Order: sequence, then C-alpha cells, then structure tokens
Amino acid sequence: MRGKARTFHRMAWIATLLVGGIFTFAASAEDLGPPSGSVAPDIGTRPDQNGKPRTFADLMGQNGLILTFFRSADWCPFCQAQLIDLNGGLTEVEKRGYHIAALSYDSPEILQAFTVKRRIAYTFLSDPKSEVIGLYKLRDPQYPLGSRAYGVPRPITFILNHDRVIKSKLYEESYRDRPPVTAVISKLDELAEGN
Repeated sequence: MRGKARTFHRMAWIATLLVGGIFTFAASAEDLGPPSGSVAPDIGTRPDQNGKPRTFADLMGQNGLILTFFRSADWCPFCQAQLIDLNGGLTEVEKRGYHIAALSYDSPEILQAFTVKRRIAYTFLSDPKSEVIGLYKLRDPQYPLGSRAYGVPRPITFILNHDRVIKSKLYEESYRDRPPVTAVISKLDELAEGN
C-alpha cells in the first residue's frame, strides 16, 4: 500500500509541475516582447506596402507610434479583421498625435493588395525574413520551418512614445482575439492623463 501512495504522490507532483508549466507558458502582454518602459528595438529600414523604405523616424506621430505585429494580411482572417478595425479608429488615434504602423512577414505586394482592397490609410511594413519579428522576440514557436506560417509573430500592439519608449502593450492570450481599436484609444487617453 505504501508503494501505491508514493506513486500517487509522485504523479500528483508531476501533474502540478505540468499544470504550472502550462500556465507559465501562456504569455501575458508583459511577458511578450521587450518590456514596457524599455526603448523599442530599432526596426532599421523596412519597405512599406508601396515598397518605400521606412524608418521609425518617418513613422512617428507627434506623440508616438502604435506598432502592431500581426500574422498575415493574406491568409489570417483574425489579422484582417484587426487591421480593418484599426483603420476605423485611425482618425481618433491621429487626433491624439500618434500614427499607426502594422508589421508582418508578408511581402510588400501582399500588403499593398490588402490595403488597396480594404482602403487602409495607415502604413504597413514588410519583414519577409522575420528579422524585426525575431529582434522583438515575437516569433511564434509553434510553426516549424517549411510551414507557411513559419516566422509569423505572436500578435501584439505596442504604444511607443516619440523617443521609442514602450509605454504600453496590448495583447490577447489567443491569436484569434485582438484588442479592438477602442482599447488602443482608451489606453492613449489613460497615458495622456498620466495613468
């Protein structure tokens, strides 16, 4: 009987470790990418949806930048819905002195097709080798080399001030859910009030 009790306790201990590991693995916004309060890594020069080279300096609004990492404008319906939603709040975001830029591993041609079709008025950035995605430590590990999704980021939105300091991060646990533009605007208002 003693051996069965010991086996039961070992199995309970292992189950506790596994469950703890599962909860630890699920990233929160603060665990994902560079931490809030740090300077966002430089994106270098990235082509936009028209093939024009873009840097942080020319993307910034007066008060900063909303930088959204997304999986694909080509095949991800959750990304497409988010990108369209962001466009709907663009005027309110710009009233607050911010610009929006959205980055994925999609080619400029894919990004241009999407922005033209959906009449998107903000900047998209192409990172086809996932260099910036890797620099921000956002590469989704579930997709192996050879998968069409290899190199995609885990979706997250950074609010950067004019000095590239990360003031806030918005992220949902599942790639199927994205913070709506209303949440982004609310966060900008909180930041403006000093909260």
